[in-house]
Amino acid sequence: MNHTRSLAAFLARLSLADLPEPVLARTEDLFLDWLGSALASQGAHPIPLFERYAATMGPANGAATIVVNGKGTSPYFAALVNGAASHLVEQDDLHNSSVLHPATVVFPAVLAAAQDLGKSGAQLLLASVAGYEAGIRIGEFLGRSHYRIFHTSATVGTLAAAVAVGKLMDFDEEQFINLLGSAGTQAAGLWEFLRDAADSKQLHTAKAAADGLLAAYLTADGLTGARNILEGEQGMAAGMSSDARPHCLSDRLGSRWALLETSFKYHASCRHTHPAADALLALMQREQLHHQQIARVVTRVHQGAIDVLGRVTVPQSVHQAKFSMGTVLGLIAVHGKAGLPEFQQLALTDPAVSAFRDKVSMQLDAEVDSAYPQRWLGRVEVQTTDGRLLRGAIDSPKGDPDNTLGRPELEDKFRRLLAFSGAFNSDQSAILIERVWRLRDAANLSGLMEMDNEQ
Repeated sequence: MNHTRSLAAFLARLSLADLPEPVLARTEDLFLDWLGSALASQGAHPIPLFERYAATMGPANGAATIVVNGKGTSPYFAALVNGAASHLVEQDDLHNSSVLHPATVVFPAVLAAAQDLGKSGAQLLLASVAGYEAGIRIGEFLGRSHYRIFHTSATVGTLAAAVAVGKLMDFDEEQFINLLGSAGTQAAGLWEFLRDAADSKQLHTAKAAADGLLAAYLTADGLTGARNILEGEQGMAAGMSSDARPHCLSDRLGSRWALLETSFKYHASCRHTHPAADALLALMQREQLHHQQIARVVTRVHQGAIDVLGRVTVPQSVHQAKFSMGTVLGLIAVHGKAGLPEFQQLALTDPAVSAFRDKVSMQLDAEVDSAYPQRWLGRVEVQTTDGRLLRGAIDSPKGDPDNTLGRPELEDKFRRLLAFSGAFNSDQSAILIERVWRLRDAANLSGLMEMDNEQ
């Protein structure tokens, strides 16, 4: 367990002074992006189910805020609902090589705990960095074989959330060892739900955030956990991976800031669709093509895209449509974008989108597959109705670290997400943006979501 212990030691000694300014600033960026993703789901199925469960099982009030309704509750139930809410509209961040959505598990847990414990904004940022750095490395450690069956944001997400809360509680090395054990033994989440258009994806991140927090609170009170949950003979790698790489757990700790490698989502769909969507859009613009001039599209993809997207043929729900390569490319081709309004209003009802969906296929490509998951390449072949064969390619989808969203773009995305759900008006959105940009100066986070009645 040398690599696990190295990770635990790093987490224990990590301090705010260790964080370069770009890491702190990017953590604020990621927090704003997460908050917008959560608020965009207000009122949308199945989030009210989680709200009702929290109201039934949890306290009537508490220090931690459920962001979609502004109600106070216990940190556990706030983490649960906020974890579900931020993974619904498919706008939360993704780290490429770990195939992990860190924000949707780290921030719900760490914000709930910070509000409960009276921690500052700077302490929340430090704890969030710890959660990202640990979660990303654990995801890379478990490898591609893990992701084929297990939803990494559910499994690894439980540990990432736990680490963030543990750092907020200032755990030492031994506590982090026990914490990983208690979080890892709870880790679960299977991809089978995609075949049925089921709601399990939101349950996955809800439980990951809440159970990670649970592990941290119990560890703080003395609960012990398996000491070698990651690398042990009956640990996570043994049961959940066939290509585990233990050295990833301690990869360049303190010099490689994996958080900076995280991508923002531009399209409101599964990230596996983004490379092909960007490649098709670029090709159509270059060739000045209309969707009716396209007879066939072959997307050349990595195996992970086939494993996840191949389960969806004719989508039965808006959320399932976000996992349909044909539907996403149909929205791009016909309407020029695949945002939340397009999915809500057109993905299942526009005959032109449905017709285009049937023209799209996926084909495994050796170059694309060998680059994945470190790089998500976009390659498409388009056959036109007049017999031409055209090719499009992009190497960095919009939102990737080398093609990222700057703060003006993130602010615009945030406003669009809140306008979509009606969670807050434009003036209130501006107030929330300003609060996030000043997060490191906040003495506490109790009033983060509060608004004066006249606003």
